[in-house]
Amino acid sequence: MRFYPISLNLQGRKGVVIGGGAIAEGKVQGLLEAEANLTVISPELTRRLKALAAEGKIAHINRTYQPGDLAGAFLAISATDDRAVNEQVCWEAAERDVLINVVDDPSHCTFIAPSIVRKGDLTIAISTGGKAPALAVRLGEWLEQMVGQEHARFLELAGALRGPLAARYPDFEQRKALWYDLVDSGVLDLLRRGEEDEARQRITEIIGFAPE
Repeated sequence: MRFYPISLNLQGRKGVVIGGGAIAEGKVQGLLEAEANLTVISPELTRRLKALAAEGKIAHINRTYQPGDLAGAFLAISATDDRAVNEQVCWEAAERDVLINVVDDPSHCTFIAPSIVRKGDLTIAISTGGKAPALAVRLGEWLEQMVGQEHARFLELAGALRGPLAARYPDFEQRKALWYDLVDSGVLDLLRRGEEDEARQRITEIIGFAPE
């Protein structure tokens, strides 16, 4: 089985998490970062999940899963240790065309959640196809040390440049070459050292103007 890696826009979309333990908590945290509209179904919750429910950040249904719970969902995660429940959730997801992840059971998944490294708008996803999640976690820890806040700041500056750069350089190939020049120019090193004025000057030398 090979999965196709994509990044989903979950903002405002309904997500359902079945289960309220530590694993479910981790899944909920990631989905909240993507601004999903979350419902957690479980008779018991971790302390953190209880706090999120009390704060109104998630909806909580205080019972076990029942058929029909995925109505209107875009995505679902089943994080229980009950194989029969997980299979029921999987079947309902298939009937409703809901994306489904059954934790630690790739054969019942239409998607799997990679290990993620975030630095601002930079997101690095690492997947082992469900075969060795621990390896993905360790690689993520290594990347956390390799990727710094300078990459996040570069993306903020790049976001401010994108529109004006397209207006000034309408030719795609020329614009593409300039983006590579920026990435390879040493701007990241300057940002890493906190020398933003120098970084802006370097950007100006390359493209003729600096981000506002």
